[in-house]
Amino acid sequence: MPELPEVETLCRQLKKKICGREVLNNEVFDKKLVPVKRIRRGKVVDVSRRGKTIAIGLDDGRTIIIHLRMTGRLLWQTACDVPKYARWRLSLDNGEVFLIDPRRFATVKVSKEPESRNNREIFGDFNLRMFVELHGQRRTKIKSLLMDQNAISGIGNIYACEILHRSGIHPAREAASLSKADWKRLLHQTRAVLGKAIKKRGTSISDWRDLYGRKGENQNELTCYGKADSACPFCGEPIRRVKQAGRGTYFCRTCQK
Repeated sequence: MPELPEVETLCRQLKKKICGREVLNNEVFDKKLVPVKRIRRGKVVDVSRRGKTIAIGLDDGRTIIIHLRMTGRLLWQTACDVPKYARWRLSLDNGEVFLIDPRRFATVKVSKEPESRNNREIFGDFNLRMFVELHGQRRTKIKSLLMDQNAISGIGNIYACEILHRSGIHPAREAASLSKADWKRLLHQTRAVLGKAIKKRGTSISDWRDLYGRKGENQNELTCYGKADSACPFCGEPIRRVKQAGRGTYFCRTCQK
């Protein structure tokens, strides 16, 4: 599932490619996709991300909101061929953006409502003190809290494992057990892990590709995710894998306490 770095990669690439360009049309290929309003004309004025959502702003106040869900991705093309698994197309005066989605869970909608902003973004004006006041006494396991989109936007299973491994915090610890130093270290590593992944254009373990169909490079930077029984790069002990809330969780029992 695309997480914050993958969605941010697409937003940055889209901004360079389509901002200021004229929208000519859009077309739905998959009837399962919730009906998308027809866009005949409009100029793209902005592309932004909120959590795992892509928002394409038009000059008439409308916003195209795309949530990639499980296997969705966007592909830029200037040829006329419709790619395999394409569910939707946005045609512009310089090319086309396709929504590619083999499992058909992604959503697209056109909204006239202004884009809502929140304080759950880990970059920018994220307030650690306020976050700890809201969530620091919860009995929730810290990995589950990191993946709670109502608490922090954009973090999924891959990056939650990586953040906790680099922070030295066991994924099964309750949020209430973390010290002030733990929270500061966690915030630092969250920004570091996600920031590096953005620079590497995301993590390609299975389906993920960027706007131009290229794999990301961050899979080469992972220290624990998908590395069960491999040596921990920090201490040499084997990386463990357990099921937590139905998800594969990777950690080092020596480094993470």
